[in-house]
Amino acid sequence: NLWHCLGACRTGGSAIDWVMRAEGVSFRHAVELLRADLPAAEGGAVVKRSTVRRLPAPVTPDAEDQKLLGQVVDYYHQQLKESPEGLRYLESRGLVSPEMVDHFKLGLANRTLGLRLPLKNRDAGAALRGRLQKLGVLRESGHEHLAGSLVIPIHDAEGNVVGMYGRKVTPNLRPGTSLHLYLPGPHRGVFNEAELVRHKTVILCEALIDALTFWCAGFRNVTSSYGVEGFTPHHLEALKRNGIDRVLIAYDRDDAGEKAAEALGARLAAEGLDCYRVQFPRGMDANEYALKV
Repeated sequence: NLWHCLGACRTGGSAIDWVMRAEGVSFRHAVELLRADLPAAEGGAVVKRSTVRRLPAPVTPDAEDQKLLGQVVDYYHQQLKESPEGLRYLESRGLVSPEMVDHFKLGLANRTLGLRLPLKNRDAGAALRGRLQKLGVLRESGHEHLAGSLVIPIHDAEGNVVGMYGRKVTPNLRPGTSLHLYLPGPHRGVFNEAELVRHKTVILCEALIDALTFWCAGFRNVTSSYGVEGFTPHHLEALKRNGIDRVLIAYDRDDAGEKAAEALGARLAAEGLDCYRVQFPRGMDANEYALKV
């Protein structure tokens, strides 16, 4: 599958190189075109830079914000299901459950969304990219905010996407790169709230990966804060709205988790909720414990 030009240019390469030159696109874009079964180019001059996207856009420009976020989540979800890298990461965390992936619409932001959007030098592309920037999906640079991350969507009580959490899955990151990202702005929504209405007791984790760990172990009455300081008014409202009367705080068993769990327990007790502490071995969290036991 190699080619070589015996004419004036005297160049050659792989199928990917051919598409890069014939279509005037980047390496990653060429790979996506080939994955989409791009028809072979026949003759024509080499294109220095393409101005037309050859891949179908996964989002519709006239969609309302909620629907637009939902379309992004659907796209990321499909990318994860087709990604050995993303599925290997879930396996490394002990989260081997196709049911879980589909139930929570877990996804992978693999830097291909932008390749499928109209270019910003066209009116439609500028408008759509501007809306995705406003929603926090894209940064001002045009890059995906959660690039390189496993994506866990957050829904409100009506099932609308109101937030996304990203956990970096790519190795050898630059020093100082944050492993945990959320869409910009205040946290909204409560993870797995649809399940809380069926129970009187809820397990409250510190992190979403820990909540997924409980879910895969059969404990479906689980939700999560957004870090040790991430219990929001939305969480408290959801507990009251769904008639929860008992909270099992399953924060990490480190200094920060212990301190936060004690403070949160007192706060919830003052609201009339029965609170208990799930005690893992010292220094461990739910996911680490599940992987070892």
